[in-house]
Amino acid sequence: MVAAQDATMYWLSGRTRNDLFMLYCFDDSGRSGAQLREFVARRSAEIADLSVRLRELPGDLDYPAWVRCEFRAEQFVEHILPEPDWPSVCEVLGKLLGTGVDAAARPWRLHVFRGVVGAPGGAGPAMVVVLQMSHALADGRRGAEIARGLFSEVAESALVASVIGAAPVARALGGRSAGFGRRLGAAAVEAAPVNPIHVNSVLALLRMPIQFARTAIRGYQAFRAQQELAELTTAGRLPGPGPAFTPSLVNRSDSTDGHAHQVRMIVCDAERLRIPGCTVTVVALTAVSIALDRYLTARGERADRLGAQVPMALSDNRIAARNNYRSLGVDLFIDEPDPPARANKIAAVLADRRTRAQHPLLTAQDRVTAVTPAPLLRRDIERYPLDTVPDSIAGHTVVSSVHRGPADLTFGGAPVRFTGGFPAIGSVMHLTHGVHGLGDTVTVSIHADAAALPDIDTYTGLVRDALNEIFDCAIAELGEPETSTG
Repeated sequence: MVAAQDATMYWLSGRTRNDLFMLYCFDDSGRSGAQLREFVARRSAEIADLSVRLRELPGDLDYPAWVRCEFRAEQFVEHILPEPDWPSVCEVLGKLLGTGVDAAARPWRLHVFRGVVGAPGGAGPAMVVVLQMSHALADGRRGAEIARGLFSEVAESALVASVIGAAPVARALGGRSAGFGRRLGAAAVEAAPVNPIHVNSVLALLRMPIQFARTAIRGYQAFRAQQELAELTTAGRLPGPGPAFTPSLVNRSDSTDGHAHQVRMIVCDAERLRIPGCTVTVVALTAVSIALDRYLTARGERADRLGAQVPMALSDNRIAARNNYRSLGVDLFIDEPDPPARANKIAAVLADRRTRAQHPLLTAQDRVTAVTPAPLLRRDIERYPLDTVPDSIAGHTVVSSVHRGPADLTFGGAPVRFTGGFPAIGSVMHLTHGVHGLGDTVTVSIHADAAALPDIDTYTGLVRDALNEIFDCAIAELGEPETSTG
């Protein structure tokens, strides 16, 4: 069975688009679409995470389970553009972000654009590849590992390892059921094949009373943990929770026809975002704070405070979830006019949020969710008010940052140029940012709903200007920035 967090992502995908979209830009190798498809089919068969799909139980009596499956030709999609240039790729990508894969059929799909002219990172034609993946299969960090296995010269051994037990419960129970039939002299039971879905449904019903009891016990433990957290916070031994913010125009949309997705990417030399004393994430947050403040002011709705949600990967994964992160609410300190001073404040509050998020008491609620019976969790997901914007929110935008490793990836024999990614938008977040490093490049990707941000090029220009401004301030204060691994 999948972990509750992963099932949540799967069930949410039926109500809102939450797929991962990981873009990799390569030089164009000149290989045909058929040759590239054959490579993807062969390589994906070597990677366990790309050789599974979800199997559901009737009535969601229990959580879905991963089962093996074969690659399908439709998982490789080659897009033929009327104008094979970079703006056309961005336009089609915006449309793709409004789609979703069905993890019960196949949880991933690869989109390929060949012969793209004017792509960043090189003078010649490019091949742009977008790996679309169900969020139930991976979070951002795991998704990057899967993509690395797909585009490495040799599939990563860790990814080749099976994600499915060698002796499924259904098979083991099937043997016991047949033995039970023989003992009763019931030849029909002995001969009949055991349907694993039926067996798992029976097991789920038998486990449900135990799950209810464990949920109640862990619920009380979570209540006590919340009390302890409050006491530690009051005593100053633990940083407080993130602040709440008033929604702005990028959190509201008058659109009734769904989201009109649009994307832009700013591909940077990594050294321009590696400022001494700051991580790349902090530099990006500072740039977003400057750009968003200026954008809202120009639109006639200057905010008193702005905040961002920053997903943070968790190292402790005791429940073996594929989605193992926590979102941190961070103040962007737009009242601080000096960019370096603002960056320092953002870095300090981000460190506080991380300290709190990693405290063992914060896992108490996760432990409740982990044992919640599937029907209850599914009911809560179906009832959650996704279509309303609350009076207070944890942040006005999302800034998701993942370093995807060295630039040693290839596709069709051609080297990689850069990578990008696009955190999902929803009823509250109509503007999100991806910050993705690969080798010596960092790409700041912007994903917006046109109904809330109708002039994305204007906003993209503001982000680019803010990045340059921060770099220039670093040069003025500290001289040429030193190499940093932040």
